[in-house]
Parts: sequence; structure tokens; C-alpha cells
Amino acid sequence: MIKGLHHNAYRCKDSEETRKFYEDFLGLPLAGVLEIKESKTGRQTNALHTFYEMDNGSYLAFFEVPDTAFEFKDQHDYDLHIALEVEHDVLAPMMAKGKENGVETRGVADHRFIDSIYFRDPNGYVIELTAKRPNHDEAMDPSQNSARSKLDAWQQSKAPI
Repeated sequence: MIKGLHHNAYRCKDSEETRKFYEDFLGLPLAGVLEIKESKTGRQTNALHTFYEMDNGSYLAFFEVPDTAFEFKDQHDYDLHIALEVEHDVLAPMMAKGKENGVETRGVADHRFIDSIYFRDPNGYVIELTAKRPNHDEAMDPSQNSARSKLDAWQQSKAPI
């Protein structure tokens, strides 16, 4: 039924500042722009919806809506992060590029089945570049990783005594 992810959409402070990060820094081409002057309910609005294409045909998208309040804040990894898959040999050069360009950069994090580096985009979102290890598919296979029983045990540990 669900074929895959078409796009995830997030608010942005400034479309050009966001473009510089996603297109110029990360290398995701600006693929589409939709200017929205009226909502589906007929309300007048002023929004710009931009789309950045990934190699698999999915997109990261952003809304700049200057006339609508939104609290931008630096996100903690546990609250919100966007993980983008790359080849392993991309991690070191991108980490160096981030530091050279004054982008908040950290990593490499060893997650046992993936290795990751992290950036903060101009809107405060954490962007993770992640590379699969050879054991990735096994680690993500619920017939081998006990995902359901681990979730059940987690839920049970939270149950009131």
C-alpha cells in the first residue's frame, strides 16, 4: 500500500538561507518551488514551499510562511532529527566540509549498525548523515533483532507498580 516517502516538510526561517544549506552545502538540488497564496479553506496566505531532491527520488521540503508565527529553536537529536543515508566514504569529507564552513558539526557516532555525523541547519534542525555497516540489514530485521519483545519489555518497565 505505502510505496515510500515522497517528502517530509518542515518550516524554515528564510528560503534562500535554507537553499544554501541543502543545495550548496549538502548537494541536494532544488527541485521544485510552489508559491501558495490561498489555503484550501480559502484563507489568504503567503507561503513558499521548496523541495530538495535526494538520489532515490524522495524530497526534503520546507515552508517559509512569514505571516504565520512559528517558534524556531535548536532541536535536540532526541526531539527531532533528519537522517539522510550516504556512502561510508562521504562521512569524513562532509565532516571536514562542515567544520571548514562554520556549520555546527559533530560525530562520528558509532551506532553499531550505522555510523553517523551531525550538522545543525540554519533553522535549528539536526541533520544526520548516516552510512550503513555490513550488518545493517540483519540489525534491522525484526525476525532477528527481537524488536517487538524489546518494545514490550520497555513498555512493561514503565508500567506503574
